[in-house]
Amino acid sequence: MSDDWLKVHRGTSPLIVSFPHTGVDIPEEIERKLVSPWLARRDADWWIDTLYDFAEGLGATTIRTTISRTVIDVNRDPSGASLYPGQTTTGLCPTETFDGEALYAEGAAPDEAEIVRRRGLWFDAYHEAIATEMARLRFAYQNIVLYDAHSIRSRIPRLFDGELPCFNIGTNGGEACDPTLAKAVEAACDASGLPRVTNGRFRGGYITRHYGNPFYGANAIQMELACRAYMDEPEGAPTPENWPVPYDAARAEAARATLEKVLRACLAFCKRKNGS
Repeated sequence: MSDDWLKVHRGTSPLIVSFPHTGVDIPEEIERKLVSPWLARRDADWWIDTLYDFAEGLGATTIRTTISRTVIDVNRDPSGASLYPGQTTTGLCPTETFDGEALYAEGAAPDEAEIVRRRGLWFDAYHEAIATEMARLRFAYQNIVLYDAHSIRSRIPRLFDGELPCFNIGTNGGEACDPTLAKAVEAACDASGLPRVTNGRFRGGYITRHYGNPFYGANAIQMELACRAYMDEPEGAPTPENWPVPYDAARAEAARATLEKVLRACLAFCKRKNGS
């Protein structure tokens, strides 16, 4: 595993795109304790950094970790508090997959000391990068957007009923970003003709909730994209033979075009708010 796990590209526009779940790297000492390395990587946000690779061309700052969410989930509350009380979710150092399978061999799950170690190695640095880039851009602009990019399989009965809409926008119930920004992102998604919901099952994770403060010009918004919007999902449960499906640029083009409109809408919002 490369030591160069934190990838930060500094842009000049008032937009940051965060990729907290695209990583698949697992240190050897942790991988040895897992039931299955494939299972530990299955719930990654597959190909999302590739899908948004146009973002840097728009002047966006991008922040990405190559570390698997199984090692530590940088989009969870470090206190251990649930983002969705009363609903099934995963923690800071998950011990189960989205479908409820055990990730670790019996007796090998991380204890509190190990969770603290992982937080110090990876979680804190990821959030320091976000805070640093937000401060840098807020020095130049009154209003900025932090856009948190995600994806998830369309059907996971343990997490939600039925089929997830293609575009799932999270603003923490309107608290994390200006309503004008949310409406602009909604309009870009709706123009695709694909189903969209705002603050449905996914209202925004720790990143959106922690950094979103529109009163001070820090607008945060999460996009949870159902995988079928940009890739072919297998029928039934995914297996090592059929998941992940390789990235297909032609298959992903329609979703990619919509997401470019979404990021352009974010930039247009900033331009209007900043009076430039």
